[in-house]
Amino acid sequence: MTETVYEMSSPGRIGFRFPEPDVPRSDLPAGLTRANLPLPELSELDVVRHFITLSKKNYSVDGGYYPLGSCTMKYNPKINEETARLPGFAFTHPLQPIETTQGSLALMYDLQKNLCEIAGFAGVSLQPAAGAHGELVGVLIIRSYHKSRGDTKRTKILIPDSAHGTNPASSAMSGFEVVPVCTDAKGNVDLDTLRSVCDDTVAGLMLTNPNTLGLFEQNVIDVIKIVHEAGGLIYGDGANMNALLGICRPGDLGIDVMHFNLHKTFSTPHGGGGPGCGPVGVAKNLVEFLPGPIVDITEEGDDETPPLYGWRMPKNSIGRVKAFHGHFGMMVRAATYISMHGPDGLRDIAEMAVLNANYLLAKLRNTYHVPFDRICMHEFVMEGKWADAPDVIALDISKRLMDYNYHPPTNYFPLIVHDALMIEPTETESQQTLDAFADALVKIADEAHTNPELLKTAPHHTPVGRLDEVKAARELVLCCWTPPENP
Repeated sequence: MTETVYEMSSPGRIGFRFPEPDVPRSDLPAGLTRANLPLPELSELDVVRHFITLSKKNYSVDGGYYPLGSCTMKYNPKINEETARLPGFAFTHPLQPIETTQGSLALMYDLQKNLCEIAGFAGVSLQPAAGAHGELVGVLIIRSYHKSRGDTKRTKILIPDSAHGTNPASSAMSGFEVVPVCTDAKGNVDLDTLRSVCDDTVAGLMLTNPNTLGLFEQNVIDVIKIVHEAGGLIYGDGANMNALLGICRPGDLGIDVMHFNLHKTFSTPHGGGGPGCGPVGVAKNLVEFLPGPIVDITEEGDDETPPLYGWRMPKNSIGRVKAFHGHFGMMVRAATYISMHGPDGLRDIAEMAVLNANYLLAKLRNTYHVPFDRICMHEFVMEGKWADAPDVIALDISKRLMDYNYHPPTNYFPLIVHDALMIEPTETESQQTLDAFADALVKIADEAHTNPELLKTAPHHTPVGRLDEVKAARELVLCCWTPPENP
């Protein structure tokens, strides 16, 4: 294990020297300082080496392949970071006079328009801070729409059991009763079940398409028609939009409201607790319910004068859902990605993501059982269990993958597949990477039958071995080092 910075501390070492103040010194108010603050004493080189060593223990998409299904862990092009750090974007503040932030507003306006065009919607709000936040916003829009029409009896949201995992929480938090809809033998929404639960109390249905099995909803037109005829709206979970870019626009299918995951589809950073961005797009009849304010043109330009951008609050807006106007840095990154690829490039992304997933599926389907085995979209789900190797479960396979220097895939989701291993290669991985990953999984399958104990005790070559995850969740250790009582 790596020493903590406290354990490395040596009296007298200095890593940073503050410059002499250029203003008069003054005493701080009483109570703001402590008599003893035992900070570690290290040189600059000690600190740099310490954190570089820690960074090498981390797994990152820059360092290796992430097969996480549902998460679309694609490579983040470095040019996105360059544009987000341009001074005109990085050093602006939303409280500046609006005439000094026209460039930032223009980018947001164009991003709204581009997302509308990509997905077939009439309006977009960029405010939501993450995909799940966008879900909540979408369901609140549905609730507000029905309420505005005096239709208060609609208290239920229908959710297929192949939908994204946060959908039930978003619905429940919005005050709706969650009604599940089962999957048929082909991995689609079961139409008979759907018809049986559709009545005048249904506010809407949350549809993930492609669903979490990695399959395109073959009955999507029928599903939408059934819900619309019952007076409900369709919420599209945009988590898997990476498979549809340039090929299928959800709005054209009849989806009423949908969130985008900028980190999944448009390559902004993903995970680590950092800022996300989950814009929401809506059909024409819902534009005035979007959270606001949103960017709009307040004064038209001409050949010599650019338009003037400002803020507009939609007439029936559900209100503001984020401080200021959302995570602007993520918007810059996504706008860069979209601009660099253009319409044809975005379609290439989807086609390569689907090709990679089907290539990997073809290499593994004879070794692992695929319960819904048909042409997949951007991801697929297989079982991490064999009848003739009963002691091995999906978790063991994932832990063993770490010994082969791969991040594990998504485990135990979706719940409708026992011991699920959900794998998404994304479009950015090469054939060589996919071949090597498939070879590792085939070897692990052989080990499961010939030496299952190897999997049960994995990982063996990582900085930390297998953890007791239940104990870790119940007995949190929030501080890894405490100073001795008598230093």
